[in-house]
Amino acid sequence: MSAPGVLLVVEDEENMRRVLVALLKRDGHEVFEAANGVLALEQLAARSVDAVLTDLRMPQLNGLELLGEIHARWPDLPVVLLTAHGTVGSAVEALKHGAFDYLTKPFEPDEVRQVLRKAVETHRLDSREARSGPGEDPAHLLEGHSPQLEEIRRVVERVAPTTATVLISGESGTGKELVARSLHRASDRASGPFIKINCAAIPEGLIESELFGYEKGAFTGAGARKPGRFELADGGTLFLDEIGELPSPAQPKLLRALQEARFYRVGGTETVAVDVRLIAATNRDLREEVSAGRFREDLFYRLHVVPIQLPPLRERRADIPVLVRFFIERFGRRFERQVRAVEPAAMAALQSQDWPGNLRELENAVERAVLLCDGEIIRAGDVPGSTAVPDAAAQDASPTPLRDRVRQATRQLEREAILEALERTAGNVTRAARDLGLSRRGLQLKMKELEINR
Repeated sequence: MSAPGVLLVVEDEENMRRVLVALLKRDGHEVFEAANGVLALEQLAARSVDAVLTDLRMPQLNGLELLGEIHARWPDLPVVLLTAHGTVGSAVEALKHGAFDYLTKPFEPDEVRQVLRKAVETHRLDSREARSGPGEDPAHLLEGHSPQLEEIRRVVERVAPTTATVLISGESGTGKELVARSLHRASDRASGPFIKINCAAIPEGLIESELFGYEKGAFTGAGARKPGRFELADGGTLFLDEIGELPSPAQPKLLRALQEARFYRVGGTETVAVDVRLIAATNRDLREEVSAGRFREDLFYRLHVVPIQLPPLRERRADIPVLVRFFIERFGRRFERQVRAVEPAAMAALQSQDWPGNLRELENAVERAVLLCDGEIIRAGDVPGSTAVPDAAAQDASPTPLRDRVRQATRQLEREAILEALERTAGNVTRAARDLGLSRRGLQLKMKELEINR
C-alpha cells in the first residue's frame, strides 16, 4: 500500500462531506475540506495537496469549473469528480479534458479509497517529471543548443504529423511527458484528447479495467459502465508512462489492442473500435527487460517504432542557463517576485551540479531560489549545494571561513526551530508553518533544503 497523502474534499452537502473525510482519514490521509469550489481554491492557495475529490454539482463554482481553475493554476494536481448517475456523461467529458477519474453516487467505500490512493501515487510519480502549465508550450523545456536537443527537436518535427508509435526513454525527470505533449500538440490530433496513464501507479488487478474500461456488473462495485483510457483517447493521443512497469498479464492484451485497434471492455461481449495514436515512455532499458523475461519481445517491437532517447541534464550542462531563465520567469509570475538575474557565481554553481533528478530537480532548486532570495538577483548562497562566494569584493570584506561559519550556524538554528515546531504540532506541516510565520510551501522547501523528514 502506498504512503498516505494530503487530500482536499470539496462537497456542498455537509453529511456527505463528513463521510468522505472520515473514510479517507481512516486510510491515514491528511484531509482538508471545503463546502464549495470558491473555498476550495482558497484552500489550495494556502497549502499543497496531492489530490482533490470534488462533487460535480455545487453552487458558486461547480466541479467542472473548479477542474478548469485547478488545471490553470496547478496543472499536475489530480482531480477526481464525484457525480450522480445522471451526470456521468459530464464526468466522462471531463476525463477527456484532464480529470484524473470519477466516482458515482452512491459510491463503494473501497472504490473511493482505491481511486484516491491511485491519485496520490500518480501525483508523486508525476512530480519526478518537469511539467508545463496550460498555455505554456512544453517545447520551452526542451530548448537548448546541445546536439542531443537539436536531434530530438528534428525527430519530433518529422514524426509528430504521423500516426507512428513513439517510445521515449530516459532517466526520471528528463522530460519524457514534455516530448509526448509536444508530439501531440504538433500533430493533426492536437484538438483531440491527450490521455495519460501511469502504469506504475495502477495495481496489477486494475490495469485492464483502467486501459479498456468495464461493463456494469463486471465485478463487485462496478455499478455502471465506465470507459477506459483507450476509449477516452479516441481521436487523440494515449500516453502510457512507465510502460516498463506494465504487469506481465496485461502485456498481451495491450499488444492485441494495438494491433487490432479494438478491444473488449472487462465483462463485455462486444468489441470497441478506437482511433488512437500511442506514445509510451520508460526509464528502464526495455531490451534488458525483454532479455530478463519481464517484458514481451513482440510488444517491445510494436512500441519501438520511433525511439527517442532523452539525455540526462548532466550531459547538456550548456542548456542550463536557458532553462534557469525560463524557470525564473515562470516562478516570478507565480509568486509575484521581481527576480531579474542570476549572478555568475550562482549560475556556475547550477551548471557544476550533476542534477540526478534532472529537469524536475533543477526546477525545484530555481523555485526555492526565487522564493527565498533577497532582492532581484539570485546569488550563490541561494543555490542549494553551492559553497561559492558571490564575488571578489564580498570575499575580501568577509573571509570565506567566517561566511561558512555564519551559514552553518544559520542552517543549524533554522533546523532546530523547524524540528521544534514540528514536534509541537505532532508533525502537522500546516500548523508548524503558521507558528514559524512561513507559508506551507515555504516550510516544505526549507525542510527539503535542510533534509528534514516529517
